[in-house]
Amino acid sequence: MSRYPKGYRKPTDSCDGCLAWGDFSGRLCPACYMFGRSHVTAVCAGCRHIQPLKWDYCRLCWCQARLDAQATVGRLAAEADVRARLNAVRHHQLFFMGMHHRNGSALAPRRRGGRRGAPRKPPPAPAWRPNADGRQLPLFGQVPRDYGRLAPSGVDLTSPWLTWAKYIAHRFAEARGWGRNIRFAVNRGLALVLTGYVEGDVIRHSEIFTPLRSRDLPVGHVVTVLEEMGIFEDDSEPSFEGWLAERLEGLAPGIRSEAERWTRVLRDGGPRSLPRREGTVWLYLNRVRPALLEWSDRYDHLREVTRDDVRTYIETLHGHQRRDQLVALRSLFSWAKRNGLLFRNPTSRIKVGQYEYGVLQPLVPAQVGRSVAAATTPATRLILALAAVHAARVAQIGMLMLDDVDLGNRRLAIAGRVRPLDDLTLKLLLDWLEHRRNRWPSTANLHLMINNQTATKTSRASNHWISSSMRGQDATLERLRVDRQLEEALTHGPDPLHLAEVFGLDEKTAMRYADSARALLEQAAEHSASPSGKELGPD
Repeated sequence: MSRYPKGYRKPTDSCDGCLAWGDFSGRLCPACYMFGRSHVTAVCAGCRHIQPLKWDYCRLCWCQARLDAQATVGRLAAEADVRARLNAVRHHQLFFMGMHHRNGSALAPRRRGGRRGAPRKPPPAPAWRPNADGRQLPLFGQVPRDYGRLAPSGVDLTSPWLTWAKYIAHRFAEARGWGRNIRFAVNRGLALVLTGYVEGDVIRHSEIFTPLRSRDLPVGHVVTVLEEMGIFEDDSEPSFEGWLAERLEGLAPGIRSEAERWTRVLRDGGPRSLPRREGTVWLYLNRVRPALLEWSDRYDHLREVTRDDVRTYIETLHGHQRRDQLVALRSLFSWAKRNGLLFRNPTSRIKVGQYEYGVLQPLVPAQVGRSVAAATTPATRLILALAAVHAARVAQIGMLMLDDVDLGNRRLAIAGRVRPLDDLTLKLLLDWLEHRRNRWPSTANLHLMINNQTATKTSRASNHWISSSMRGQDATLERLRVDRQLEEALTHGPDPLHLAEVFGLDEKTAMRYADSARALLEQAAEHSASPSGKELGPD
């Protein structure tokens, strides 16, 4: 874990390992960090410092020996020459980060065509599932394997299963635009998990996740290949299960079991109810949990909760907190009454009350200007235009597909509603498509908004990434969306039918915008009617 708070930019500093001066995060420079991941920490035989060692010497001693060898031979020395000078190191020449040569590296001659290094490897030959005829059947069932103990030198590179896996990985790489580093990392991960694989074995998520993650290998891409091979089993526990167990902790056993059944019906649905979104399930259980904890001190089952208990608890709440918790409690007890878990619903005839919304206020130009200035990339500019001009929600922006854009007819489909493209949005859209084509030319992701993580997949970008550019601003994407709909009501009149037709709002939401616009227009009329420019009032 970083020792600096979130959002803080670490100043230029010296590395704790090699003392190199530079701009990096954490306490170690990238070279020392990678050096420490593959070497054991002990006392250096040269400088006597406790550092990760390679052949009993720390990285700083290796850098000094390499510098001495280079000064002697007049060129980049080989690793054998560097090792011969390790014992002679008596001082350390400090350096800036990234301005020294790696161990044993030498300048490669320039190849014809201007490319350095070895020629590009040819694609793997087509391979198929290994033939299982004539194999030795296992005497016992599959024994769980510890992939963390497998050393890189023990990897079986001649396995026919690995050959087949590499061919499948190559096909995925070509189809989804995996870069060279991802391809190399995926092949390393496949070599690790397929060493010693026997026909009929199953590779489980719980066995490979930690070993692959500790080596910084892409677990998701490796799992994609293993699933295509049909030898992977996802035995990971869903995050919902862990969250549910944590939220139900501390409840009485009878209340806990009933609350758990209700929560699962909310998520999965039932014979007479549709499934809710996972976010809605979280809100409902979090709202009823304080009341259930209080009643668990006195009761063992929900049937023991009376109407007076509910009223006594609700009277301690006010405002939206009272309304939200009462709505969640009504849902819980109504479900329990329908399923015969209690004889009488204690929340019946307890009125929730009409929620009084305040008048929506438009954004001031300064707030919008700061958000516009914060949009510095083609992606953030387009996201800002979609929210401020077309009133698109964050989730709707993430779900936009390339097929939703019709440049020829200048139309854009947002959540199934076709809207005309204005000049500003069209320009920003063309800029983003050009940037996307140059940045990820081989991506197979058909979503309009993609990033470095989703360009190699087919999933949509997260809501967190979409809204991150405007986070901390007064005019967030949600406030810009609300301001756009309020502006429509102020410009074309407070007509709920017009708002519902243009933005696809439901009747209650459209009426709320119309009421706010009507109140703002009345305030403006009173202000303009006052001779002094102030609101009229008693003398």
